[in-house]
Amino acid sequence: MASTSRSSHVPTHPDAILVEDYRAGDMICPGVVGDRVIDVGSEWRTFSNDKATKDPSRVGDAQNPLLSNGDLSTMIGKGTGAASFDEFGNSKYQNRRTMSSSDRAMMNAFKEITTMADRINLPRNIVDRTNNLFKQVYEQKSLKGRANDAIASACLYIACRQEGVPRTFKEICAVSRISKKEIGRCFKLILKALETSVDLITTGDFMSRFCSNLCLPKQVQMAATHIARKAVELDLVPGRSPISVAAAAIYMASQASAEKRTQKEIGDIAGVADVTIRQSYRLIYPRAPDLFPSDFKFDTPVDKLPQL
Repeated sequence: MASTSRSSHVPTHPDAILVEDYRAGDMICPGVVGDRVIDVGSEWRTFSNDKATKDPSRVGDAQNPLLSNGDLSTMIGKGTGAASFDEFGNSKYQNRRTMSSSDRAMMNAFKEITTMADRINLPRNIVDRTNNLFKQVYEQKSLKGRANDAIASACLYIACRQEGVPRTFKEICAVSRISKKEIGRCFKLILKALETSVDLITTGDFMSRFCSNLCLPKQVQMAATHIARKAVELDLVPGRSPISVAAAAIYMASQASAEKRTQKEIGDIAGVADVTIRQSYRLIYPRAPDLFPSDFKFDTPVDKLPQL
């Protein structure tokens, strides 16, 4: 198709209308002003309801700087006709020879990382940081003997901590095929190998997400955050994990409000056992009047809270 545009680059006709003929590759005004015009439009039209096996793009995927050749090697598509298979039914063309073993291992790990991140709704920047961490560990060969899936899970845990959106080991374990103990081991080895560190997790890192998943109102969330922070400041929960302290604070705040939640409901969301919540709750219960914010509206008075 031809399109018209006005230009001031023609010396003799500064206000002339230029006609671009993409089929002939000419720019006409009314004679040929320029040839070899490049069509910058799309190669052909694509539709979202096309079959998945049809890929009209000729340029392939974007360059991947994490792979040795930038992922610019030729990838042979899946064969569909009889000419793609030999008399024994085996595919005549293989991609295995076009990609090194290290690139193939990293590609598999990247796919696993993306799958895990999708399951717990992590953004793209977490995936990118995890991929970079995995590449560093893989190239250093400092965790030989460890499964790539375990290394990828530990890298995802570290990336979440470094990006300020920490996840618990149990949350990572739930979307991975690796045990919590193995992820913890790889986590420590990776920090040592890369000589990096992560910020200490606090009760505030989990409070908003836990309360949101429990469908608790903003007032209860603010009260639980205040309770957990004051409990740490007063050194009421020495040696307790921030997750268990946050769960106990949520339980206390919800029991004092109209939106009550049971230990089991909170434990299922926080990933801690009921007995762990009770142990942390017993430590902060004696100082309960000092832990609530001054503007909190009690539905249940402090002296009527469960003693467990």
